[in-house]
Amino acid sequence: MTQPGKTPSILDLFPEETREAADLLKQAVPQMMRHDIPPTPLHFALWYSYCRGQDQELNRRLDKLVKDFDSVPPESASKLFREHIIRGELEEARAGQQQVIELVDEIEGGVVSSVAGSKAYQQSLIAGLEALREPVVDELPNVLNDLQLSTQAMQDQQEKFLYRLQAAQSEIQHLRDQLERAHMAATLDGLTQVFNRSSFNRLLHQAVERGPQGLALLMMDIDHFKNFNDQYGHPLGDRVLQHVGQLLRELLPPGGLAARYGGEEFSVILLNCPDMRTAHEFAEQLRHKLQALRVKVRSTDKVLNTITASFGIAMAQADDTPESLLVRADDALYQAKRNGRNQVQPALDTPQLSA
Repeated sequence: MTQPGKTPSILDLFPEETREAADLLKQAVPQMMRHDIPPTPLHFALWYSYCRGQDQELNRRLDKLVKDFDSVPPESASKLFREHIIRGELEEARAGQQQVIELVDEIEGGVVSSVAGSKAYQQSLIAGLEALREPVVDELPNVLNDLQLSTQAMQDQQEKFLYRLQAAQSEIQHLRDQLERAHMAATLDGLTQVFNRSSFNRLLHQAVERGPQGLALLMMDIDHFKNFNDQYGHPLGDRVLQHVGQLLRELLPPGGLAARYGGEEFSVILLNCPDMRTAHEFAEQLRHKLQALRVKVRSTDKVLNTITASFGIAMAQADDTPESLLVRADDALYQAKRNGRNQVQPALDTPQLSA
């Protein structure tokens, strides 16, 4: 089976650096506000691509919709998103589906041929045994010749089928790799390799639905990160975010899930956390590890050691929804910022920790 050509993934379609992406979003948001377009991820993707200007057909269709409706109807936005933003992903999925169909068809054909060969071999054996029972020995060479040919045909068929199965293993692994890459792109933040915002929302809902027992939510924000980016540049800022992602992956306890909530803000869901003290100790460990990071400016070899973060923690309660738990953790985070940053703050409704 021939392998289909590689279709660019949705991540390949948006290779901009952080600064360029921010500039495009600054152009996209006023366009959306001007036409009262809801700030959903789907609309952001459409108008980001519009301002990027590399898909003239998308721009033409958006311009026409805005002219006709003074907005973009939801069904039209969904259609444009499928046809222009995730078109490559859909094509890759269809190609993978076609590969599976062809693979199953070929294996089925091999099985049918193998079964047919086995039946022919069985019939040859029966005919040979019947002939051997006859007293006429002159037919013995022909009987043996038929058995030899039938045996050789059976062997050839089995070897072909075995070869096809071995080739199928390689193709199946290729398909599994494709699915794994698609899954990773859909669930992980590309820069930090922790879960993305969409995955975090889904995981938090699942965690709250399971009940409040042992559930803690930690919100973390890198202090003065905008100033850091302005002073040292976005590439170095991206390296800091990558270090944070690595720290989170290394320090997460069993049952811990880390996500990039947005920009320089991260979140951690602790699923088997017995109490606030345990969550607080984890946050303090993370805070100290982050503060100990040494990031070097490559152009000057200057080592920076002023990276700190503020933390807010909330333990789930019986009446919590995902939104209420998030609000309490976020309020605790902002309380940590108001108190001077670089500290861990439990939610205000949490009993104070004793020494």
